Amino acid sequence: MTGFRPLSSGLRALQPAAFGADPSGERLARIRRSPHFENGVFQNPGGTARTRPEGSAIDFAKDFFDGDGRKQRAPEGRIPVHATTLADLSKPPATGLRLTWMGHSSVLAEIDGRRVLFDPVWGERCSPFPFAGPKRLHPVPLPLAALGPVDVVVISHDHYDHLDMPTIKELAGTDTVFAVPLGVGAHLEHWGVSADRLRELDWHESTQVAGLTLTATPARHFCGRGLRNTQHTLWASWVVAGGEHRIYHSGDTGYFDGFKDIGAAFGPFDATMIQLGAYSEFWPDIHMTPEEAVRSHLDLQGGDAAQGVLLPIHWGTFNLATHPWVEPAERTMLLSHKAGVAMATPRPGEPFEPGATPVVDPWWRGVARAPAGGWAEMPTTVVDREPVAER
Repeated sequence: MTGFRPLSSGLRALQPAAFGADPSGERLARIRRSPHFENGVFQNPGGTARTRPEGSAIDFAKDFFDGDGRKQRAPEGRIPVHATTLADLSKPPATGLRLTWMGHSSVLAEIDGRRVLFDPVWGERCSPFPFAGPKRLHPVPLPLAALGPVDVVVISHDHYDHLDMPTIKELAGTDTVFAVPLGVGAHLEHWGVSADRLRELDWHESTQVAGLTLTATPARHFCGRGLRNTQHTLWASWVVAGGEHRIYHSGDTGYFDGFKDIGAAFGPFDATMIQLGAYSEFWPDIHMTPEEAVRSHLDLQGGDAAQGVLLPIHWGTFNLATHPWVEPAERTMLLSHKAGVAMATPRPGEPFEPGATPVVDPWWRGVARAPAGGWAEMPTTVVDREPVAER
């Protein structure tokens, strides 16, 4: 019938733009050729990962809606955001490497004269809808327009707390390059990023941008933005190497033996940005606990605790799990100190240089409810740091 539109086409027309777009054409053909794509979906390293809450739905609901637990999942006071200024970022880092954690998994890395922006999320909610979904617990440290030119934006995967449509649309108006896992480029093109500015990589593939080498490395997670989870977009961790420095961003991942392989191939690293929030016994395969985060950092450094600095990410900004808001940073601080690992604990927006003395400040204690029995004794020593060995 002339003018008839299939129901599925009509439903797609009603979908929010934030759902993005499914891969098609040559992009989809490339996905199907990937050695990591089998039986119609991308496969995780280490076997199938549980991507949905397991166990009793009643037990999960009890944990999630528990009144006292809900109170602990957010700070009691205002999170002390560092008001990042042009002065903070205009002077080149003395060591050649500076990181600025903007909250959650968003990090600006200034490395060997270049600027890399990981998983930028400047939106108020990590959701396809402006009126619902997890809301920020602190404001962004500075407007996106005030960040200045960025050489490359790196995306780890297409979940809303890592790939934010309003942020991407604003960045689409610049001349930055986007490095993304296989299939994710379909979303970005749908939102106005031209194909010639995309570097779309499978695991173990690399690209050169502004003198930096960016490599997509495996992670243990999953993907999906719309009503269906087709597993047609890949998730990745990332290695960025300049002439003098190397850094690692985990994206979202559960713990797996592949960290050792990544460390052996690309490490040691001057800094690792490790996901350690939103973990739960209901989904143990796709996010890491503080214990696993410290272990993965050591794996990436070849077991040498004296190498590099651990920057915790994926915590503090959004309430995405049932653990107390303060727990990821507090536990990781104590565990890393015990393991002899240097951990940086900057406030959101506070730049620091991993090659200098790491920022070690439990600032979250000032705005969180103290645990039963009070805070653990604060470590009083800082491990002497040596520069990362020449490669």
